[in-house]
Amino acid sequence: MVVSYIRPDKDFENVYEQLKLINAYSTQMDLPIETEMIDQLSQNKRLSERCDVVRLFRSLKNDTVLIYDTWVLSTNIEDIVQLFSCLLKNSIEVHFVKQGIVINPQSDTMVVLGLIDQLRQLVQNEEKKGIGRPKGSKSVSKFDGQLDEIIALLKSGNSVSEISRLLKVSRSSLKDYVESRELKTLVRDVVLSNNGENTRAIMIETIQCPSVKTIKEESR
Repeated sequence: MVVSYIRPDKDFENVYEQLKLINAYSTQMDLPIETEMIDQLSQNKRLSERCDVVRLFRSLKNDTVLIYDTWVLSTNIEDIVQLFSCLLKNSIEVHFVKQGIVINPQSDTMVVLGLIDQLRQLVQNEEKKGIGRPKGSKSVSKFDGQLDEIIALLKSGNSVSEISRLLKVSRSSLKDYVESRELKTLVRDVVLSNNGENTRAIMIETIQCPSVKTIKEESR
């Protein structure tokens, strides 16, 4: 069974965007979605308070879960480790759409650690900012209704200029939309998801080792 799990956040992708991107991915990878869960609980809720998602994941075994990005599961590292452990223990295959990464019980440990470290970096960066909209925040766009078509045209190899002419829209506005939604990266990663060596190399490259400066700052 293929399950999609969607959890919106006011500062990141909303339900609509996650649905569109996951559906585009499922079509590209020939993974028809049979069950869909949209979790509206706050990102501040710990796993112990999220009864519905716990019941969902405990009910799965040898199934496939499609998720937009790691933060959708949780922004708490402890909860992420527990969820990953549970999902892999039950032989569940998890597809992270944004990165084009697939993890399962046979996955390279470095890839799993890379996903967790990406989340750690995100949380750390947001803590440093303190307030304000995080980088990557998304607002409603007039192009949202054409998202499927834009993704399809990008997959076909069309440039932003060509797409703007086909859709009869401003090239600069469309370029801003494509860049803010990281649509080119998404399309590229869907293709890369068929190449384990490429995805492994890209994921490992994102891991950040501690620096002397970081250690000194944390010891103050």
